Amino acid sequence: MAQSPTADVIVLFGGTGDLAQRMLFSSLYFLDADGFLADDFRIIATARAEMTPAAFADQVHESIKVRAGAVDAKVWKRFSARMDYVGGDATKPAGVAALKKAMGAAKTPIFFLALSPSLFAPVCAALGEAGLGGPTSRIVLEKPIGRDLESSKVINDAVGEVFPEQSIFRIDHYLGKETVQNLIALRFANTLFEPLWNNLTIDHVQITVAETDGVGDRWPYYDEYGALRDMVQNHMLQLLCLVAMEPPSDMAPESLRNEKVKVLRSLRPVTRADVQSISVRGQYTPGVVGGGSAAGYESERGQASNTETFVALRADIDNWRWAGVPFFLRTGKRLPERRTQIAIQFKPVPHSIFGDHAKADLVANRLVIDLQPDEDIELTLMNQAPGLTQGGMRLQSLPLSLSLRRAYSGPNARRRIAYERLLLDVMHGNGTLFVRRDEVEQAWTWIDGIEAAWADSGMVPKPYAAGSWGPAGAFALIERSERAWYD
Repeated sequence: MAQSPTADVIVLFGGTGDLAQRMLFSSLYFLDADGFLADDFRIIATARAEMTPAAFADQVHESIKVRAGAVDAKVWKRFSARMDYVGGDATKPAGVAALKKAMGAAKTPIFFLALSPSLFAPVCAALGEAGLGGPTSRIVLEKPIGRDLESSKVINDAVGEVFPEQSIFRIDHYLGKETVQNLIALRFANTLFEPLWNNLTIDHVQITVAETDGVGDRWPYYDEYGALRDMVQNHMLQLLCLVAMEPPSDMAPESLRNEKVKVLRSLRPVTRADVQSISVRGQYTPGVVGGGSAAGYESERGQASNTETFVALRADIDNWRWAGVPFFLRTGKRLPERRTQIAIQFKPVPHSIFGDHAKADLVANRLVIDLQPDEDIELTLMNQAPGLTQGGMRLQSLPLSLSLRRAYSGPNARRRIAYERLLLDVMHGNGTLFVRRDEVEQAWTWIDGIEAAWADSGMVPKPYAAGSWGPAGAFALIERSERAWYD
């Protein structure tokens, strides 16, 4: 694979927005502090707000200070010298002309669209008309890309008219997390796990993305998308693909993404006949979260709504490796704790030699991959319980941490922002951790099938109290198979 030229400028659209201020500028600052930015690399922010570059730099300084705790004066001097701000409407020729002037002689620009998906097409069209598209430019698209297959195709077509596929980086920040990348290493760099990674030894897989926050003032967006489109279509299906995919031939972008697409194509379609038994929709009502009272979704929105804030699903992958192994997915707002986790439950040993007295002690091995709030990988093994006993050996489970937890325990240690890895990859033209167009569209095909089955069967969200783990049906969903959620 030929090495791509390193980018020489990044243009951040939506530079005054929440994503840019909370994540992107801090990520770029840390990359600069660690020596990953070339001396001539520049950062241009743009938004509709009119302000001077100096005023914008002050705003960025404060946002980095919140994230970093303290801003190194030497790094900031270098970093702020890279920055510029251009106010204007990037969907209009005049706005793009001002950007082009600020970019100067840049040859390999990155355009990062931290914008609403409704602006992707007009911004790309304006960039194309200004001659800023083509194979030497790169464009980064934040999710969601559409709200269904049809709208996704419209957006991808519009972007594809200006930028070739190899120059389009569809970002999912979960793929930039260290632990997600460790999952790839765990599977494919160890003889221990890959031979066991199939339906002969794995009983089931659980993927949980739980949030304690409510929707709040984001309800206009959320009411259009809901939990299924907002979380399952991208984050959760990406995690499912990394767990379930076949070994790629190498780490080249196309090799990895080819295997993820195969998983998505193998997902069993959800139909009206089975949707009630393999899916649950929920919406939070008033309750208690973190010791404080929490309002219900409808009161936040101001009127009644059939938008789901909680989803639980059983997904089946119809291929040889995973036949008969259910994947249980759940995600929701206003749940008891903030957690993103993959739990891989192995089957119990086929026969216990330890006698009846040890049956209650014997539990099957489990591999738990935590992504947030802390990143960790833990393998539960069985060993002998210490001490003397009569009547035979007693057993106990032993959690074995497989992560580099010590690497984050020093006085100057910090966990990297996922965007650091992803921005660095875009700069070097490496698309391995980004999502290809056919991945997006295959995921939407499966999600659209669920939405259609919900509509055909008349399924509406069931209420659940804020601070609970969702509607009662979420527990029944997994208990039908004589399993339980890992809490």
